[in-house]
Amino acid sequence: MKTVFSPLHAGHGGQMELVAGAIVPGFEKPSRAEIVRARVESEALGPILAPETHDLTAAMRVHRQDYLDFLPTVWPLWEASGKSGSAIPFTWPTRGLRGDVRPKTIDALLGFYSFDGGASFVKGTWEAIKSSYDVAMTAAGIVKAGERSAFALCRPPGHHAGAGFMGGYCYINNAAVTAQWFRDRGAARVSILDVDYHHGNGTQEIFYQRGDVQVLNLHGDPMTEYPFFLGHADERGAGDGEGLNHNYPMPFGTGWESWSAALEDACGKLQDYSPDIVVVSLGVDTFEKDPISQFKLTSADYPKIGRRIAALGLPTLFVMEGGYAVDEIGINAVGVLTGFEGG
Repeated sequence: MKTVFSPLHAGHGGQMELVAGAIVPGFEKPSRAEIVRARVESEALGPILAPETHDLTAAMRVHRQDYLDFLPTVWPLWEASGKSGSAIPFTWPTRGLRGDVRPKTIDALLGFYSFDGGASFVKGTWEAIKSSYDVAMTAAGIVKAGERSAFALCRPPGHHAGAGFMGGYCYINNAAVTAQWFRDRGAARVSILDVDYHHGNGTQEIFYQRGDVQVLNLHGDPMTEYPFFLGHADERGAGDGEGLNHNYPMPFGTGWESWSAALEDACGKLQDYSPDIVVVSLGVDTFEKDPISQFKLTSADYPKIGRRIAALGLPTLFVMEGGYAVDEIGINAVGVLTGFEGG
């Protein structure tokens, strides 16, 4: 399996985030990607390729133009306003407030285009976002050219980013972008299988009323777990997309037996849909030692995930999402990929 990776991700480092009443160092840090890359090498998974450079045309197919225009301007606007440190949103247009008027100051714009205080910026953040997008697009091209699979080692991740908002460490939704790109290049149907612990709320929002992209999410119950405001089992899609959105919310402490049963059901629905391509949002924060998650999967479980996905017999693009137990992230993420290859 070919892996695509860019060292430019490291520019998004040293950023702070707002969590649990404190400003703390970001859990989403450069060592995550570096450890996964090292594991790809040590396991001889396959060649590691540099990404090609892409314009943002594909991103514009799932994200709003004004949102994409905003992202490269954040740090220059932040510096021009005389601020230093991490640019962190802190005010949001929630219920009862106006979200239809685009404000002018950087503090207000950060809130206007986000849903939490986890999508912060430092000087190299935009370059990292763009490189993550380039990684995903290049890996998608490998699958489109006929390879059975490819691994987009994206950082920062993407599945919490919606059509016009960032959050949860995510800015451009790489899984959604590549799913749309496959559609635009002839795939009649695409399925996105999101196995990250946190619900892919951005992916759901983008495709909720679409009849050509199926979205399946296995995740922590939003009644008790971030991102809280999407991911319930009764969210089934709307309009042309009715019946194509499938959520599997699970309680704190869920282990392999229950989690794998949800995966099996999701894979059955995926097979019934009969897509041409599968895009896997590969989060490994389901791990028992993850510092911000509450499932109990072990390292031995991740190859089983890969083998089950391989059994679908479909071209598959793996897109890296979450996973914050840094010491084990390489073992777990690459475990899925070697399981897939062995399957």
